[in-house]
Amino acid sequence: MAIFPMKFTTIRKGKLPDDIQLRFLKQLNRLLENGYTLIHALEVINWDKQLKTPVRTISSRLKEGASLDEALEHAEFHASICTYLYFTRMNGDITSSLKKAMEIFDHRVRYTKKFRQIIRYPLFLLIIFGVLLYFIQQFVLPSFADIFKSSTQAAGTVNFSLLLIDILSGFALVMLLLLGVILLVWLRTKNNLLIEQQIKIYYKIPVYRSFLKLQTSFLFAIHFSTLLKTGMSYNQILSHMAHQKKLPIIAHYAQLLKEELTRGLPVASLLSQMSLMENQLTAIFQKDVDITALEKDLTVYADMVTEEMERKTIRMLTFIQPVFFVVLASFIIFIYVTLMWPMFQLIQNI
Repeated sequence: MAIFPMKFTTIRKGKLPDDIQLRFLKQLNRLLENGYTLIHALEVINWDKQLKTPVRTISSRLKEGASLDEALEHAEFHASICTYLYFTRMNGDITSSLKKAMEIFDHRVRYTKKFRQIIRYPLFLLIIFGVLLYFIQQFVLPSFADIFKSSTQAAGTVNFSLLLIDILSGFALVMLLLLGVILLVWLRTKNNLLIEQQIKIYYKIPVYRSFLKLQTSFLFAIHFSTLLKTGMSYNQILSHMAHQKKLPIIAHYAQLLKEELTRGLPVASLLSQMSLMENQLTAIFQKDVDITALEKDLTVYADMVTEEMERKTIRMLTFIQPVFFVVLASFIIFIYVTLMWPMFQLIQNI
């Protein structure tokens, strides 16, 4: 499963390499499952030379009284790991929460590597052909224009090719600048926007909206079901989810649901109005009154959403490479026609 970007306000992207973070999680999970205490497990992991620095940071923070997610955050682990382990403060089940966080991060690492492998070769070729196209535009075609002055048709073809390259180059440059400006403006202004405004913006982005909707539903379901196991009431669960700062969208929705409960209204009625919540999640809360059944259904639903996100991620990754190759093939054909067609026209006029 791939976990797609969600906006975190208090955690920055981890500086530790992903494979180092994943190895730490796997070793810690294995030791905890074998009966080691958290401190003892960290002492054992400290034998690994590549993990010494993060382990010492984590151990130091734990001894100062910090929670595990705070210690990992201080050691600059990825936000998705720290976010998931945040809820172990309430349920106390470090082993199962750590295992789930490890699985989520493992999927993320694998799909990130796959994406890089898929895009690396086409992107490299695209850059080469971009340079080649620039060279043809600046040197080859102007020379052709001088050579084919005697042929009106050939000269017209060369001039048309130059014009088309100018248009395409200008369009590509404008699009890159526009995306850069949009990204810069967003990074500077997003923290000043209310969460409701951010949600409206996210919802207007077609592809991102689909993944964010699945992710938000997954996170709400998995954390709600986890806290249900502790015996908390709906109101207590929503209070904990609303007060956490690592997932602002979840916190916002939890606060709205808590206010709904206070007025005596059912959770499902408001869930159906939330733009970044799946309809199936609403149906689960409408159907289940029994706490045990609700916890079970939410867990199963979270697994189903995980599979759905995996399918969408694979579909997206398999779509990227053909698109790149189609673009490259178009470049090749265009260059071939640009160089050969004026010659054919000149030969016909001889």
